[in-house]
Amino acid sequence: MKGNNKMKENDYQSAIEYYTEALQIDPEYSVAFYNRGISHYRQTDYYKAIQDFTKAIQSKENYEEAFYQRSLAYLDNGEFYKAIRDSEKLIQLQPQDFRGYFVQGLALEKLKKYPEALDAFGEALSRDSENVDLYVNRATIHYYLDQFSLAQKDLEKAEQLNSMEANIYNLRSLIAFKMAEYKKALAFVEKALQIDPGHPYFYNNRGLYHLYLGNLEKGLEDINLSLKQNSRNLFALRNKGIYYVLKGDKKLALEYLEEVYQKDSSINLTKDYLDRAQDI
Repeated sequence: MKGNNKMKENDYQSAIEYYTEALQIDPEYSVAFYNRGISHYRQTDYYKAIQDFTKAIQSKENYEEAFYQRSLAYLDNGEFYKAIRDSEKLIQLQPQDFRGYFVQGLALEKLKKYPEALDAFGEALSRDSENVDLYVNRATIHYYLDQFSLAQKDLEKAEQLNSMEANIYNLRSLIAFKMAEYKKALAFVEKALQIDPGHPYFYNNRGLYHLYLGNLEKGLEDINLSLKQNSRNLFALRNKGIYYVLKGDKKLALEYLEEVYQKDSSINLTKDYLDRAQDI
Protein backbone atom coordinates (compact mmCIF):
# COMPACT_ATOMS: atom_id res chain seq x y z
CA MET A 1 0.00 0.00 0.00
CA LYS A 2 2.87 2.39 0.74
CA GLY A 3 4.35 1.60 -2.65
CA ASN A 4 1.02 2.27 -4.35
CA ASN A 5 0.71 5.63 -2.59
CA LYS A 6 4.22 6.64 -3.69
CA MET A 7 3.43 5.63 -7.27
CA LYS A 8 0.33 7.87 -7.19
CA GLU A 9 2.64 10.71 -6.10
CA ASN A 10 4.97 9.92 -9.07
CA ASP A 11 7.72 9.07 -6.56
CA TYR A 12 8.75 5.92 -8.40
CA GLN A 13 12.04 5.34 -6.62
CA SER A 14 10.34 5.26 -3.21
CA ALA A 15 7.64 3.01 -4.66
CA ILE A 16 10.32 0.59 -5.86
CA GLU A 17 11.85 0.49 -2.38
CA TYR A 18 8.50 -0.34 -0.75
CA TYR A 19 7.68 -3.03 -3.33
CA THR A 20 11.11 -4.52 -2.73
CA GLU A 21 10.37 -4.65 1.01
CA ALA A 22 7.08 -6.43 0.27
CA LEU A 23 8.93 -8.97 -1.88
CA GLN A 24 11.43 -9.63 0.92
CA ILE A 25 8.46 -10.70 3.04
CA ASP A 26 6.74 -12.65 0.25
CA PRO A 27 9.11 -13.50 -2.66
CA GLU A 28 6.19 -14.91 -4.71
CA TYR A 29 4.00 -11.79 -4.47
CA SER A 30 3.10 -11.35 -8.16
CA VAL A 31 1.34 -7.98 -7.71
CA ALA A 32 4.44 -6.50 -6.05
CA PHE A 33 6.58 -7.65 -9.00
CA TYR A 34 4.03 -6.17 -11.40
CA ASN A 35 3.83 -2.81 -9.62
CA ARG A 36 7.60 -2.59 -9.25
CA GLY A 37 7.81 -3.27 -12.99
CA ILE A 38 5.40 -0.38 -13.64
CA SER A 39 7.60 1.89 -11.51
CA HIS A 40 10.73 0.88 -13.40
CA TYR A 41 8.89 1.39 -16.70
CA ARG A 42 7.89 4.92 -15.74
CA GLN A 43 11.53 5.63 -14.96
CA THR A 44 12.27 4.37 -18.52
CA ASP A 45 14.34 1.51 -17.08
CA TYR A 46 12.88 -0.99 -19.53
CA TYR A 47 15.34 -3.79 -18.76
CA LYS A 48 14.39 -3.90 -15.06
CA ALA A 49 10.72 -3.47 -15.93
CA ILE A 50 10.89 -6.51 -18.23
CA GLN A 51 12.61 -8.51 -15.49
CA ASP A 52 9.86 -7.70 -12.99
CA PHE A 53 7.00 -8.35 -15.40
CA THR A 54 8.62 -11.71 -16.21
CA LYS A 55 8.81 -12.58 -12.51
CA ALA A 56 5.16 -11.56 -12.08
CA ILE A 57 4.21 -13.95 -14.90
CA GLN A 58 6.29 -16.71 -13.34
CA SER A 59 4.49 -16.16 -10.01
CA LYS A 60 1.02 -15.97 -11.57
CA GLU A 61 0.28 -17.99 -14.67
CA ASN A 62 -1.61 -16.19 -17.47
CA TYR A 63 -1.15 -12.77 -15.82
CA GLU A 64 -2.74 -10.71 -18.61
CA GLU A 65 -1.78 -7.25 -17.35
CA ALA A 66 1.85 -8.34 -16.91
CA PHE A 67 1.95 -9.71 -20.46
CA TYR A 68 0.52 -6.44 -21.77
CA GLN A 69 2.94 -4.22 -19.85
CA ARG A 70 5.89 -6.44 -20.74
CA SER A 71 4.94 -6.20 -24.41
CA LEU A 72 5.02 -2.39 -24.16
CA ALA A 73 8.38 -2.51 -22.40
CA TYR A 74 9.72 -4.79 -25.13
CA LEU A 75 8.49 -2.26 -27.71
CA ASP A 76 10.22 0.65 -26.00
CA ASN A 77 13.36 -1.44 -25.60
CA GLY A 78 13.46 -2.20 -29.32
CA GLU A 79 12.68 -5.91 -28.89
CA PHE A 80 9.88 -6.03 -31.43
CA TYR A 81 9.67 -9.77 -32.01
CA LYS A 82 9.38 -10.38 -28.27
CA ALA A 83 6.60 -7.78 -28.15
CA ILE A 84 4.79 -9.71 -30.89
CA ARG A 85 5.23 -12.94 -28.94
CA ASP A 86 3.58 -11.37 -25.89
CA SER A 87 0.83 -9.88 -28.04
CA GLU A 88 0.05 -13.38 -29.36
CA LYS A 89 -0.21 -14.63 -25.77
CA LEU A 90 -2.59 -11.78 -24.95
CA ILE A 91 -4.75 -12.64 -27.96
CA GLN A 92 -4.81 -16.27 -26.83
CA LEU A 93 -5.84 -15.30 -23.29
CA GLN A 94 -8.34 -12.58 -24.26
CA PRO A 95 -9.33 -12.83 -27.94
CA GLN A 96 -11.93 -10.05 -27.57
CA ASP A 97 -9.48 -7.58 -25.99
CA PHE A 98 -8.11 -5.00 -28.46
CA ARG A 99 -4.77 -4.66 -26.66
CA GLY A 100 -3.08 -7.75 -28.06
CA TYR A 101 -3.77 -6.62 -31.62
CA PHE A 102 -2.81 -3.04 -30.72
CA VAL A 103 0.66 -4.05 -29.51
CA GLN A 104 1.03 -6.36 -32.49
CA GLY A 105 0.28 -3.47 -34.84
CA LEU A 106 2.82 -1.21 -33.13
CA ALA A 107 5.54 -3.87 -33.32
CA LEU A 108 4.80 -4.66 -36.97
CA GLU A 109 4.95 -0.93 -37.75
CA LYS A 110 8.44 -0.76 -36.19
CA LEU A 111 9.45 -3.73 -38.35
CA LYS A 112 8.06 -1.87 -41.40
CA LYS A 113 5.59 -4.69 -42.06
CA TYR A 114 2.88 -2.22 -42.95
CA PRO A 115 0.17 -4.44 -44.53
CA GLU A 116 0.35 -6.78 -41.52
CA ALA A 117 0.20 -3.77 -39.17
CA LEU A 118 -2.94 -2.54 -40.95
CA ASP A 119 -4.56 -5.94 -40.40
CA ALA A 120 -3.64 -5.88 -36.69
CA PHE A 121 -5.05 -2.38 -36.14
CA GLY A 122 -8.17 -3.39 -38.05
CA GLU A 123 -8.65 -6.35 -35.71
CA ALA A 124 -8.15 -4.04 -32.73
CA LEU A 125 -10.73 -1.59 -34.04
CA SER A 126 -13.25 -4.40 -34.56
CA ARG A 127 -13.01 -4.90 -30.78
CA ASP A 128 -12.95 -1.21 -29.77
CA SER A 129 -14.37 1.05 -32.45
CA GLU A 130 -14.22 4.16 -30.24
CA ASN A 131 -10.48 4.09 -29.56
CA VAL A 132 -8.79 7.26 -30.84
CA ASP A 133 -5.26 5.85 -30.62
CA LEU A 134 -6.18 2.97 -32.90
CA TYR A 135 -7.51 5.29 -35.61
CA VAL A 136 -4.43 7.52 -35.40
CA ASN A 137 -2.08 4.53 -35.55
CA ARG A 138 -3.90 3.03 -38.52
CA ALA A 139 -3.85 6.42 -40.21
CA THR A 140 -0.09 6.50 -39.67
CA ILE A 141 0.30 3.21 -41.54
CA HIS A 142 -1.84 4.54 -44.40
CA TYR A 143 0.45 7.59 -44.45
CA TYR A 144 3.55 5.38 -44.75
CA LEU A 145 1.89 3.61 -47.69
CA ASP A 146 0.99 6.96 -49.34
CA GLN A 147 -2.70 6.13 -48.89
CA PHE A 148 -3.54 9.70 -47.91
CA SER A 149 -7.30 9.57 -48.45
CA LEU A 150 -7.59 6.53 -46.17
CA ALA A 151 -5.37 8.22 -43.60
CA GLN A 152 -7.55 11.35 -43.69
CA LYS A 153 -10.68 9.23 -43.23
CA ASP A 154 -9.25 7.67 -40.06
CA LEU A 155 -8.12 11.07 -38.77
CA GLU A 156 -11.60 12.51 -39.30
CA LYS A 157 -13.05 9.70 -37.20
CA ALA A 158 -10.38 10.24 -34.53
CA GLU A 159 -11.17 13.96 -34.41
CA GLN A 160 -14.88 13.23 -33.98
CA LEU A 161 -14.00 11.10 -30.97
CA ASN A 162 -11.45 13.48 -29.45
CA SER A 163 -10.61 16.79 -31.10
CA MET A 164 -7.90 17.43 -28.49
CA GLU A 165 -5.66 14.56 -29.61
CA ALA A 166 -2.50 16.33 -30.78
CA ASN A 167 -1.25 13.47 -32.95
CA ILE A 168 -4.21 13.95 -35.31
CA TYR A 169 -2.91 17.38 -36.36
CA ASN A 170 0.73 16.34 -36.42
CA LEU A 171 -0.08 13.54 -38.85
CA ARG A 172 -2.15 15.91 -40.96
CA SER A 173 0.88 18.18 -41.09
CA LEU A 174 3.03 15.30 -42.36
CA ILE A 175 0.49 14.52 -45.08
CA ALA A 176 0.37 18.18 -46.12
CA PHE A 177 4.19 18.27 -46.25
CA LYS A 178 4.29 15.22 -48.52
CA MET A 179 1.87 17.03 -50.81
CA ALA A 180 4.21 20.08 -50.82
CA GLU A 181 1.63 22.19 -48.94
CA TYR A 182 4.17 23.66 -46.52
CA LYS A 183 2.10 26.51 -45.09
CA LYS A 184 -0.76 24.11 -44.43
CA ALA A 185 1.69 21.69 -42.78
CA LEU A 186 2.95 24.48 -40.53
CA ALA A 187 -0.59 25.45 -39.51
CA PHE A 188 -1.44 21.85 -38.57
CA VAL A 189 1.69 21.30 -36.48
CA GLU A 190 1.11 24.63 -34.73
CA LYS A 191 -2.28 23.26 -33.65
CA ALA A 192 -0.62 20.07 -32.41
CA LEU A 193 1.81 22.16 -30.35
CA GLN A 194 -1.03 24.21 -28.86
CA ILE A 195 -2.47 20.98 -27.48
CA ASP A 196 0.85 19.36 -26.51
CA PRO A 197 3.55 22.07 -26.23
CA GLY A 198 6.22 19.71 -24.92
CA HIS A 199 6.40 17.13 -27.70
CA PRO A 200 9.90 16.98 -29.25
CA TYR A 201 8.74 15.45 -32.56
CA PHE A 202 6.27 18.26 -33.13
CA TYR A 203 9.04 20.84 -32.76
CA ASN A 204 11.22 18.88 -35.15
CA ASN A 205 8.45 18.77 -37.75
CA ARG A 206 7.79 22.49 -37.37
CA GLY A 207 11.50 23.07 -37.83
CA LEU A 208 11.46 21.11 -41.10
CA TYR A 209 8.49 23.10 -42.41
CA HIS A 210 10.25 26.36 -41.55
CA LEU A 211 13.28 25.20 -43.54
CA TYR A 212 11.11 24.53 -46.59
CA LEU A 213 9.43 27.93 -46.20
CA GLY A 214 12.83 29.65 -46.12
CA ASN A 215 12.79 30.45 -42.39
CA LEU A 216 16.14 28.78 -41.77
CA GLU A 217 16.98 30.17 -38.34
CA LYS A 218 13.48 29.53 -36.99
CA GLY A 219 13.80 26.02 -38.34
CA LEU A 220 17.16 25.45 -36.65
CA GLU A 221 15.80 26.76 -33.35
CA ASP A 222 12.97 24.20 -33.40
CA ILE A 223 15.26 21.36 -34.50
CA ASN A 224 17.73 22.12 -31.70
CA LEU A 225 14.89 22.25 -29.18
CA SER A 226 13.75 18.83 -30.35
CA LEU A 227 17.27 17.41 -30.09
CA LYS A 228 17.65 18.84 -26.60
CA GLN A 229 14.69 16.69 -25.53
CA ASN A 230 15.71 13.62 -27.56
CA SER A 231 19.29 13.67 -28.85
CA ARG A 232 18.84 10.30 -30.62
CA ASN A 233 16.02 11.41 -32.92
CA LEU A 234 17.37 10.57 -36.37
CA PHE A 235 14.73 12.71 -38.07
CA ALA A 236 15.92 15.77 -36.14
CA LEU A 237 19.54 14.97 -37.02
CA ARG A 238 18.50 14.65 -40.67
CA ASN A 239 16.75 18.00 -40.50
CA LYS A 240 19.84 19.61 -39.03
CA GLY A 241 21.78 18.21 -41.97
CA ILE A 242 19.20 19.72 -44.33
CA TYR A 243 19.68 23.08 -42.59
CA TYR A 244 23.42 22.99 -43.25
CA VAL A 245 22.84 22.01 -46.90
CA LEU A 246 20.62 25.06 -47.29
CA LYS A 247 23.27 27.19 -45.57
CA GLY A 248 25.95 25.82 -47.89
CA ASP A 249 28.04 24.27 -45.10
CA LYS A 250 29.28 21.07 -46.72
CA LYS A 251 31.29 19.75 -43.75
CA LEU A 252 28.49 19.92 -41.17
CA ALA A 253 25.84 18.82 -43.68
CA LEU A 254 27.79 15.66 -44.47
CA GLU A 255 28.51 15.01 -40.79
CA TYR A 256 24.82 14.91 -39.87
CA LEU A 257 23.44 13.29 -43.00
CA GLU A 258 26.05 10.54 -43.19
CA GLU A 259 25.34 9.59 -39.56
CA VAL A 260 21.63 9.30 -40.26
CA TYR A 261 22.14 7.39 -43.51
CA GLN A 262 24.46 4.88 -41.83
CA LYS A 263 21.97 4.25 -39.01
CA ASP A 264 18.81 4.13 -41.15
CA SER A 265 19.11 4.57 -44.89
CA SER A 266 15.32 4.32 -45.30
CA ILE A 267 14.59 7.73 -43.73
CA ASN A 268 13.15 9.82 -46.54
CA LEU A 269 14.96 12.95 -47.82
CA THR A 270 18.28 11.77 -46.33
CA LYS A 271 19.78 10.40 -49.56
CA ASP A 272 18.55 13.37 -51.62
CA TYR A 273 20.16 15.90 -49.31
CA LEU A 274 23.29 13.78 -48.87
CA ASP A 275 23.75 13.97 -52.65
CA ARG A 276 23.16 17.72 -52.56
CA ALA A 277 25.69 18.12 -49.74
CA GLN A 278 28.34 16.32 -51.73
CA ASP A 279 27.77 18.73 -54.63
CA ILE A 280 28.28 21.87 -52.51
